[in-house]
Amino acid sequence: MNIRKKPDAIQKLASIGGSATLEAAGDRPTGERGIPIDASGLRACIQMVATPRGRKPVLKTLLSSACELNCYYCPFRAGRDRMRRVTFTPDELAGAFDQLQQARLADGIMLSSGLIGGGVRTQDKILDTAAILRRKLGYRGYIHLKIMPGAERDQVYQAMALADRVSVNLEGPNQSRLSALAPRKVFETDLLERLKWASHLIDEYRATAGGGKAPSLVTQFVVGAVGDTDLELLTASDYLYRRLGLKRAYYSSFHPVEGTPFEGLAPSADLRELRLYQASFLLRDYGWDVEEMPFLSDGNLRLDIDPKRAYAEMTLRQAPVDLAKAARADLLRVPGIGPRGASAILRARTLGSIRDLADLRRIGVRMPEQSAPYILLDGRRPPQQLPLF
Repeated sequence: MNIRKKPDAIQKLASIGGSATLEAAGDRPTGERGIPIDASGLRACIQMVATPRGRKPVLKTLLSSACELNCYYCPFRAGRDRMRRVTFTPDELAGAFDQLQQARLADGIMLSSGLIGGGVRTQDKILDTAAILRRKLGYRGYIHLKIMPGAERDQVYQAMALADRVSVNLEGPNQSRLSALAPRKVFETDLLERLKWASHLIDEYRATAGGGKAPSLVTQFVVGAVGDTDLELLTASDYLYRRLGLKRAYYSSFHPVEGTPFEGLAPSADLRELRLYQASFLLRDYGWDVEEMPFLSDGNLRLDIDPKRAYAEMTLRQAPVDLAKAARADLLRVPGIGPRGASAILRARTLGSIRDLADLRRIGVRMPEQSAPYILLDGRRPPQQLPLF
């Protein structure tokens, strides 16, 4: 690695290592994993991430790993003495990232921080860092900025002028769950209000910029530490998608950290995180309603099969969808049929009938055998295996 300037700042980044990876940075949770960079510790905080600008190696870091809050699950919580605290000045961190970017080791930055001196002061330092990158160092690549609890509206506006993406992490789906996770945070005024500000600013930007590109808005939930249910998490996500134009909700499975009040709790199943993402995409991209989700009696989704198939087993097994007549919304409830497949079926119906699974494959439904138990073709249930020839 050809790094010649500010070795102390690079060493400080390396010492943080994977500490900042608790923050969501991209669009594909299964793709957000560390990649080998070198042996200095930087490999843990530079990750290949799917961003709005494409897949990139993104530096995920903190202006400070010190924090005045006492969130029960967090490794950075005040009073925890089992980790090294590191703090950068805005110039120092911007310069360190510029070296990594010049060396082609990172092509994007996700910047968060522990809270020191209040939300306004911490947000100012985050904004100063981004402004140095954009205006002094001329960086035009991907920037994702965290909005701090208590940040002012004008600071949210500045962040959106500098960043490609901004995030306000709700952590819990409502005040009750948030209080159990982070007793000093107020759901509505500290967090949700800032998401609303950002949403309104995006609308204003699009209106005044002739529909131009606006930064995207994301949030993150901690899953499974305090009894939160999938119903609660998906109800909150659905509100954010429909009312605030959220680009993405992230779900972070709880894993206990030594030296925190939650160190003795059991970890949340990573498979639950996957099911939440699958259900979230059905809400965001497929037009589903929360009420359609196949929740169990405890308010959670099944872990053994994905939510779409669980719904189909409950609903479509006995009442299959007739592909010759079904509306687009009904097609999107069939396993194996996504938005492109539904469009292909609607187009094909105007040209003739779809008689068998081979016809579905020909028009672009890639795995029609997944759909077979839940559909009618030419008025009949199709065989559930494609012929070999």
